[in-house]
Amino acid sequence: MLKFSILLLVFFSISSLSAQQITKTNTNKEKNKNTKIQDSILPDKSSADNELQEIVVSASRQAESLNEVPSSVTIVSKKQLQQQLSISSNLSDILGASVPGLGFSTNRTQNLGQTLRGRRVLVMIDGIPQSTPLRDGAKDMRSLDPTVLDRVEVIKGATAIYGNGADGGLINYITKRANQDKAISGSTEAGTAFSLIKPKGTAGFFVSQLLSGKINKIDYVVSGRYEETGLYRDAKGRVLSPEYGMNDLRNWNAFAKIGYDINQNNRLELMYNYFESTQHTDYIAKAGVYGNFDSPTIGIRGQRPGEPEGTPYNHNASLSYIGKNFIGNTDVNATLYFQDYLTLINYSDFFENNGQPATQSKKLGFRLNFSTPYEFSPLLSGDLIYGLDILSDITDTHLTDGRSVIPEMKMNNLAPYFQLKNMFGPNLVLKTGLRLENVNIDVPDYTTIGIRNYVNGTYVGGGIAVNGGALDFNALMFNAGLRYTKWNLFKPFVSFSQSFSVADLGLVLRAAKENTVSNTSIKAVTANNYEFGFSGSFDKLSYEGAVYYSTSKLGASYVYVDGNPQISRSPEKIYGFEVSAKYRLHPKIDIGANYSFTEGKREVVDKKVYLGGDRINPPKIVAYTVFRPLEAWSIFLQMINTSGRDRFEPINGAYTYGTGPIKSFTAFNLSSSYTFREKSTVRFGIENLFNKDYYSVISQWQSNNMNYVKENGTRLTISFVQAF
Repeated sequence: MLKFSILLLVFFSISSLSAQQITKTNTNKEKNKNTKIQDSILPDKSSADNELQEIVVSASRQAESLNEVPSSVTIVSKKQLQQQLSISSNLSDILGASVPGLGFSTNRTQNLGQTLRGRRVLVMIDGIPQSTPLRDGAKDMRSLDPTVLDRVEVIKGATAIYGNGADGGLINYITKRANQDKAISGSTEAGTAFSLIKPKGTAGFFVSQLLSGKINKIDYVVSGRYEETGLYRDAKGRVLSPEYGMNDLRNWNAFAKIGYDINQNNRLELMYNYFESTQHTDYIAKAGVYGNFDSPTIGIRGQRPGEPEGTPYNHNASLSYIGKNFIGNTDVNATLYFQDYLTLINYSDFFENNGQPATQSKKLGFRLNFSTPYEFSPLLSGDLIYGLDILSDITDTHLTDGRSVIPEMKMNNLAPYFQLKNMFGPNLVLKTGLRLENVNIDVPDYTTIGIRNYVNGTYVGGGIAVNGGALDFNALMFNAGLRYTKWNLFKPFVSFSQSFSVADLGLVLRAAKENTVSNTSIKAVTANNYEFGFSGSFDKLSYEGAVYYSTSKLGASYVYVDGNPQISRSPEKIYGFEVSAKYRLHPKIDIGANYSFTEGKREVVDKKVYLGGDRINPPKIVAYTVFRPLEAWSIFLQMINTSGRDRFEPINGAYTYGTGPIKSFTAFNLSSSYTFREKSTVRFGIENLFNKDYYSVISQWQSNNMNYVKENGTRLTISFVQAF
């Protein structure tokens, strides 16, 4: 409480100073600041498909140039999103191919094991948390349709900027903004996708409509999309397993964003997004033989029990007020938001008497952010960013027959914070910040359900009456970063940052062996991230890189004990590096590549053991070329490669969860677009261009028969877009 009181005192003192205008900024600085705010949070005033002009919003909760951010940030632009979307509509695929340090795509509806720098990532839509840290369902990356995105911002390394769950960093989906040049504009798209190896039953289709414009002081974006995926087949034409599969999905997405400019300095903005993705298939899984390359798990005709697997709904809504010069020179951004989310996995015998688990999460939050510029002299200026986050998160897991697996956990999170940005002249920026996490979780009384032990086939842990209770967690998080930007050739930075998370509390409660919540092994995880990075450009070459080292005294790795999943709390150390570069080979040809390497270990008794594949992905190389034969025609070719990872020995001739060796592979993707008559565009993409026959990364490290699934064979997507 003492820390909390001190931080609140600092917070309100800064607010008071803001009202008194700490110091008046010079005219040029104010003009630049307003330009940044206009570019980042107000609608795009150009009808063109503009690229991001080195502005990042979520990295420090303030619009600023990437040159001023002393941490690793990857921005996936609108153009990059479209290149990838022509190949696959799965956001897990798109991000896995676009973000260095992020793990390989799972080719499933679940992003289990797709970590960022070896730790889990917090996913958000316009700052609204999609991840469910109280019970990680690993479906947060596919939380909306990618066609509604303007860009994606990825902040790497432990961060407490947005609170619980960002041990590896955060992914913020930034949704589309209105075109203010017309009262009405938009586009209509229709397309199909199917396997080129054995097309029968694989044909899917999609249709979408986008409307955007501005009428007087009101601007709007409204869109809708429906997609059916059809069957997915491997390189030999076999149907992929339907469990967590992309097969036979019906995807719906409805999006609306309406803004009202009260005046030049004040704006209201309302956003709503609805996403649904459920599987309607006539196939069931037939287990393969793990380790036998020619015996994968496949889909065969059959009736799946239970309700359609997937996400029946994900509602997100926010109401924001954006004010410039709200009090003196202080800007304010206040956002009220909510999320209501439900996901179902497959019906199975995992729980005693069988059943189909469903995880539901409801969030209600308020975010208040102030930004006050100051200037003491031409050699010392900057900004104070400070505010308060309030979040209520209610999460539970139940079976569709009404039985409770994990009781309704009610988390209340209060977190004041502030960030100080100092510019020492035009080239040196120092950023420091504090965030105080205050988390209270109420757990009701409940009774555990037996969980199947797949080693001996029995059910264990059922029928334990657990007395509920309140759990309190408090942590003061700190970050600091220094960046020097004088030389275009080399702009280095160093940083230290911390994160806070209550790692998968639901899994601990599900397997509770004590009769009281306060006796369980529930502890919060604090991760420390140390990083050195750089970026630069010379003539037609631009590049960036980073080396990082991450530690936590408490771990969050899944381990299996007597055939049941538990969380290992052993200390962890993770390290790695990333490099990327792009070069304009010719006015019509760009080439680029990135490489990322991550490794990690945890301490067990008196020795160190490697972290499993569910945490550490193998090295990843992504290389690409963009060829523009004509101004209206572009061709994108991409290569994805890994050298593999083999860190474990089998036990009694068998690999356990997370320890399976990952073999090397190389795959290619292709996409192209051609625009004619100015507003008509044909797009096509080919996934796995050369029909490489290989297993997904997750299928290899999971090391069991039922999850031994291959990647897609060659698959074609083609669409027509008419703009107006």
